[in-house]
Amino acid sequence: MPGQAKILVLRFSAMGDVAMTAPVLRELQEQNPGCELIVVSRALFEPFFEGIPRLKFHPIEPKGKHKGFFGLLRLFNELRSYRITAVADLHQNLRSRTISSLFRFAGVKVETLNKGRSEKKQLTRKENKFLKPLKPMPERYADIFRALGLKLQLQHKLIPNPESLLGPVLALTGDKKSTDRWIGIAPFAQHLQKVYPLEKMEWIVNQLAEKGYKLWIFGGGQKEQKIAEQWEQVHKNSCSLVCKLSLKEELNLVSNLDLMLSMDSAGMHMASLKGIPVVSIWGATHPFAGFLGYGQELKNCVQLDLACRPCSVYGNKACYRGDFACMNTLSEVETLKIITDTLS
Repeated sequence: MPGQAKILVLRFSAMGDVAMTAPVLRELQEQNPGCELIVVSRALFEPFFEGIPRLKFHPIEPKGKHKGFFGLLRLFNELRSYRITAVADLHQNLRSRTISSLFRFAGVKVETLNKGRSEKKQLTRKENKFLKPLKPMPERYADIFRALGLKLQLQHKLIPNPESLLGPVLALTGDKKSTDRWIGIAPFAQHLQKVYPLEKMEWIVNQLAEKGYKLWIFGGGQKEQKIAEQWEQVHKNSCSLVCKLSLKEELNLVSNLDLMLSMDSAGMHMASLKGIPVVSIWGATHPFAGFLGYGQELKNCVQLDLACRPCSVYGNKACYRGDFACMNTLSEVETLKIITDTLS
């Protein structure tokens, strides 16, 4: 590909998957100074890409002006004005395939994500599982840019860079002292099969709070807000952030954490984006599927070796055993040990 590449990057949702693309794009730009990127995603996710050089963000409004086929035609016409040289479809859903096809018909080169569906089926089937680490998703993203002729060697390393606390964040947290240890707690996930039983998680929260760590509880909806605020009231040194900060402000706080405790969820990927180590808890899903946070270590994954795991790539299937053993029998004491060992 010519040195002055201008690549359209499509990745619409979900939050964790979008966040996982950002470290890849940052390293792409560091290694290809002649490359420009136009990233198309939901407006909410724009903060993930702030600070990446030569990157322009273009929001998609799937429930507004870009809804339906004619909305996608409108989006296509908006994107044509950038005079792109190639399309990198990092999503491969109906919307991204439609946009990619329109550009392909216009003579623009398109490369599309290989999701490795057959390998993931072997990994998650009930019988005769083929339990092996699959290609990490960031490497699958990187393959697309390599196919477009760009050089890209991912480092898979955490690069912490604490940011000065923004006003709204500072008003909530106060200054971080040199003796403070801040831990983010992200106990929720979109699918219940990825959520550690809340009574177990609350026990861990209490233990960490008693040790003097400052705990920041992340989450999204009203139900989560109620739980987080209950924990805040009961456990000293804990504070709910649910519905208090914007995504940009949350990322600003995350950059100042010493550790994130998270499910297989967006919290893990937000911390990875900011170079923060994560202790992640896995139930129905498995890090072998390729969704471990960028730069994170397998030794910090808390999980049980059960014959039924993993039963799902995304955690969106009910437990066929009916006892949710992968989470219900996962020791909170062992989880706490991994946390303290990682902090030491």
